[in-house]
Amino acid sequence: MPKIIVEIMPKQDLLDPQGKAVANALHRSGHNEITNVRIGKRIELHFDRAITQGDLDAAKEIASSFLSNDVIEDVVAITKED
Repeated sequence: MPKIIVEIMPKQDLLDPQGKAVANALHRSGHNEITNVRIGKRIELHFDRAITQGDLDAAKEIASSFLSNDVIEDVVAITKED
């Protein structure tokens, strides 16, 4: 099934408490080589047909206006998967 994948991450300047908690847990487990963890969102938009350039353009608009909060998040990737 064709889909568009939207990846959203917290802005670099903002604290990522979920990522910090995971990083601390990894360090406690002995994975001290990991210096930072950031956790974001992956959103899949599924289609019953081939994806067009118009669909990709619409996904960019949807991602910035509806799927993410531009105050605290960045849309980092929009990709198509067949």
